[in-house]
Amino acid sequence: MTTNKYLYWLVSGAVAAMLQSCAIPNIMTKEADTALPAQYSGKAAAADTQSSASVSWKEFFQDQNLVSLIDTAVANNKEIQMMAQRISMAQNEIQARRGAYLPFVNAGGGIDYEKTSKFTRLGAVEDGLKIHNQSFPTFLGDYQFGLVASWEVDIWHKLRNAQQVAVLDYMATTEGKSFLVTNLVAEVANSYYELVALDNQLLTLQKNIEIQQNALNVIRELQKYARSTSLAVKRFEAEVKKNQSKQYVIKQQITEAENRINMLLGRTSQPIARNSDGFMELQPKAVETGLPSQMLANRPDIRRSELELAAAKLNIDVARANFYPSFTMNAGLGFQAFKPQYLLNIPDALGASLGAGLMGPLINRNAIIAEYKNASASQIEKAYEYEQTIINAYMEVANQIANVDNLSKNFSLKTDQVNQLTQSIDVANQLFKNARADYGEVLLTQRDALDAKMELIDTKQQQMSAMINLYRSLGGGWR
Repeated sequence: MTTNKYLYWLVSGAVAAMLQSCAIPNIMTKEADTALPAQYSGKAAAADTQSSASVSWKEFFQDQNLVSLIDTAVANNKEIQMMAQRISMAQNEIQARRGAYLPFVNAGGGIDYEKTSKFTRLGAVEDGLKIHNQSFPTFLGDYQFGLVASWEVDIWHKLRNAQQVAVLDYMATTEGKSFLVTNLVAEVANSYYELVALDNQLLTLQKNIEIQQNALNVIRELQKYARSTSLAVKRFEAEVKKNQSKQYVIKQQITEAENRINMLLGRTSQPIARNSDGFMELQPKAVETGLPSQMLANRPDIRRSELELAAAKLNIDVARANFYPSFTMNAGLGFQAFKPQYLLNIPDALGASLGAGLMGPLINRNAIIAEYKNASASQIEKAYEYEQTIINAYMEVANQIANVDNLSKNFSLKTDQVNQLTQSIDVANQLFKNARADYGEVLLTQRDALDAKMELIDTKQQQMSAMINLYRSLGGGWR
């Protein structure tokens, strides 16, 4: 081919590419824009640059039974294991995309027989031909084997960008696993302290039943001396039975809490090792919140959303490249003969081919236009999703900061309430014995004291949950 012909094809290809690029429809994109406050609301004016999110869960939680449970959950949880397979598939997608812009070389062979009608031009010609001084065969064989290569030259970086999208998707999937681990750690810890709180509620209820049983015995004695009535005895007996029946409600809740933890640990039902003693004296660990800007780097869901946004941006470039012509090269090298004995006859049986092509969409481009617009819509969606993820993360932290503070004050007041009601039980009993109070006041005082103690235990559990949830909201638990 002469130089002029080379120039002609080069110019033609350039013109075709320009025509295609001019016909690309306009689309919209969006840049994520979410400004975070300098510090969390409710915090002191001095900015705290330390964040508990950087502390691993093994160091954050001090209860060794809880640490052991979380360790088992992270290793055996079924959702974590399923997520690991999604990560493996994302990694395989990188390999597939990487291979797409490398040359393809295939090896193969084939056998074919053909008989041409004599009443055609080709058949009439073959009828008079001889091959190696032999009559042309009725069925002409075709034996062949060799190599065939093809390569799409990635001049628009479509394939390379697609591979980079796969890389970003893989990274986003790994962040998704980290986010799953963060939630799993928090869920196991919350369930553990719920179980410990139920143990304390059951113990409190049993102690209260003993107190009420003693009061019932006193009333029965007083009835013998006509200082009490059968109505008081019946009311106290009913109250004791009511609280005895509550034991089984709490025991059922304990069973369900244990089974929930076992499910998170990826195993069937078995007892949960725990330390329920000293729960009411347990002080929630102080959680350092750091700065809101640190949350962007600590929370896996934010990093995942950021990676998905970057992948969506690249997908627009991939979709845009579909409008441009693709340049492919093809080559073949092998042996071909009409009889097997001639197949390896070199060089006569040796065949080769080399070609190139430039192909681009011209008419009916609806599919690639739709794909391009979808890529634009997906990018805008991911930008809003990224903004929403940041807003939700900030609000979670802010809510938990307020929750920790309010629960601390709540627990202090409820502790005073329990102390006052506990003392009032002795006062009510003494007044009743001295006929200065009726049985209803004694019964109501005991009931109020029990309810307050139960609420105090529940508040302590909420304190521990607030600490755990604040740690999770800051991005802690996946390291």
